[in-house]
Amino acid sequence: MEQRHFLGTRLRHLLDQLDGDVARVYTDLGLPGFRPRYTPVIRIIATHGPQSIRDLATTIGVTHSAISQTVNQMHRDGLVELHPGDDARHRIVHLTHHARTILPTLDAEWHATTAAARQLDAELPHPLGDLVDAALKALGERPMRDRILDHLDHPAPPPHEP
Repeated sequence: MEQRHFLGTRLRHLLDQLDGDVARVYTDLGLPGFRPRYTPVIRIIATHGPQSIRDLATTIGVTHSAISQTVNQMHRDGLVELHPGDDARHRIVHLTHHARTILPTLDAEWHATTAAARQLDAELPHPLGDLVDAALKALGERPMRDRILDHLDHPAPPPHEP
């Protein structure tokens, strides 16, 4: 069987390589343990002020659950503070003093990473960001589950355990 058949595994490997190298750059810059997924949250709040979890999820393009988990980890790491919003269901995310002090380092890394990503795109047949956007759009219009079910002849029910 060809490697190209293992798309999900290969995509996870690609993401692991990208995120792993960015995380190592953070360590090189004196920020050990800093996670690449923190940077968009910090940049958005630094630029636009405190944000709700829902607004962060929408702006970044991830689920509410995903950004909530990230923000909770950032809170444990001392990068954000959470304040109640207008109603009890909303939490507003604020940067801590520590997060503000590392902003110049994060900005330098962001610009370097953006330049490196453009360089990688130039080496590929199609820019990676464009392919990701197109894939997300297509899956938003028609989920992968529906596509799989169209090709599944007669799904057999799982065997029952006695």
